[in-house]
Amino acid sequence: MTQIAMKFVQWDVPELEKLKDSKVYKLRERLDNGDKLSREEKNWLTRNVKECCHFKRGIALMGYRFDFSDVLKRYFVKQHGHIAEYYTIDKTALRSVLYGRIEDIIEVQ
Repeated sequence: MTQIAMKFVQWDVPELEKLKDSKVYKLRERLDNGDKLSREEKNWLTRNVKECCHFKRGIALMGYRFDFSDVLKRYFVKQHGHIAEYYTIDKTALRSVLYGRIEDIIEVQ
């Protein structure tokens, strides 16, 4: 069984068991069990990974890193004359978190 989350800070944090009711914990647990995510959950995960300032492929919560690199794909997006890199589950989830006209989306293997 894989580890749900890893501590990434040096100071004391609550036990991981206390985060069992958080959405990110539940999503990571469901993915570990082989369950499929709904469209709403995929969009939520993509938005939170995009907004996380600590990690490109994970979500930080109370000193723990929830890693989703096993389910995220890498995309380059050309928008407004600039190219940006994003990690997301699929193109639909990526489109849901971007605003404005998207010129091109390319998945990088």
